[in-house]
Amino acid sequence: MKAAQVCGLTEDQRTDELIKLKKEQFNLRFQAASGQLENTARVRQIRRDIARLKTIARQTAAGQVSAVAAKPKPAPKPKAEAKPKAEAKAKTKTAKPKAKTKAKAKS
Repeated sequence: MKAAQVCGLTEDQRTDELIKLKKEQFNLRFQAASGQLENTARVRQIRRDIARLKTIARQTAAGQVSAVAAKPKPAPKPKAEAKPKAEAKAKTKTAKPKAKTKAKAKS
């Protein structure tokens, strides 16, 4: 769940989503303890989603504007122009094989 999605939820929806995630986290802990957990990355996702929900709920309660909503999207960077094949080949360097060095044997 992305922060922009969480900002779009009402307070009741956020509370419901938080309860749902807490239950899932509880179930995942039991699966991990019993060795049945297959997707271990899900534990981390749930933990971060819970933190995200709590953070945005706290921000809206304090009357602050969410950092995600206030942050403008950066303009896309212009793409580099295509070079002719002759120039591209001329500028590429060829890799030289390195000579193997023998270690001195201790006597």
